[in-house]
Amino acid sequence: MADRIDHLARIVERKRVEVSRRVRRGALFERLARKASPAPNHHADRLRREAGAPPKVIAEIKLRSPSAGQIRARVPGDHLRIASAYQRGGASAISVLCDGPGFGGSILDARRVAQRVDVPVLFKEFVIAPVQVDAARAAGASLVLLLVRVLSDAELARMIREVRARGLEPVVEAADAEELERALATDATIIGINARDLRTFSVDSGSAADLIAKIPADRVAVFMSGVRSAADFARVRATRADAVLIGEGLMRADDPGRVLQEFLSPA
Repeated sequence: MADRIDHLARIVERKRVEVSRRVRRGALFERLARKASPAPNHHADRLRREAGAPPKVIAEIKLRSPSAGQIRARVPGDHLRIASAYQRGGASAISVLCDGPGFGGSILDARRVAQRVDVPVLFKEFVIAPVQVDAARAAGASLVLLLVRVLSDAELARMIREVRARGLEPVVEAADAEELERALATDATIIGINARDLRTFSVDSGSAADLIAKIPADRVAVFMSGVRSAADFARVRATRADAVLIGEGLMRADDPGRVLQEFLSPA
């Protein structure tokens, strides 16, 4: 049987080239980040689940992916309309894909959304260097995704420090037991478990639920990927997850905000 394509390795290889070009262009994002007004960092608390309540939702804006292809056409102003609908629908945070070639997003998308909504914005990128954290701060994001799989332990610890030094909160994502152990060895408050293996883009919600159960109560546990229906959301609700990140399950809907409201309606 032919070897599966390692999508994540390809993305990270491309990202290293992008980052090197960005660094060579100078300190634009660093200057913009210094100008950005810091806000009190209570973002982790906003994602903690209240007793008896459904998980908080991080609603994602994603136009395409290497596995799903085109999810939603880019329409002028659509990011802002969807972000506003998410906020009205009860989203506790909004995730914006900022990778262009693979996911159809941009840093400007995150900036526009952050200027429109009052909830925290997650800068969803393949972050491997501080210049990307500067970009997140300049865009007005509140949360920055860090993937355990693409960083060594030393790099992960450094990037957590870099994110916090800019007044933002890291969201450390793991996809298996070994990665979860590494994530929990850091002092990150928000720990995400991705049900999707970013190397193959296959989804295993059962294994993700098992890993979520291992996250201590003093951390904020986020279930990521694999929620496309009210039934999927109900299954996550039965886990220990504080929050759930939902992207494609909302973005394929004609009215993503209404679908989000339905997910959050009392069972």
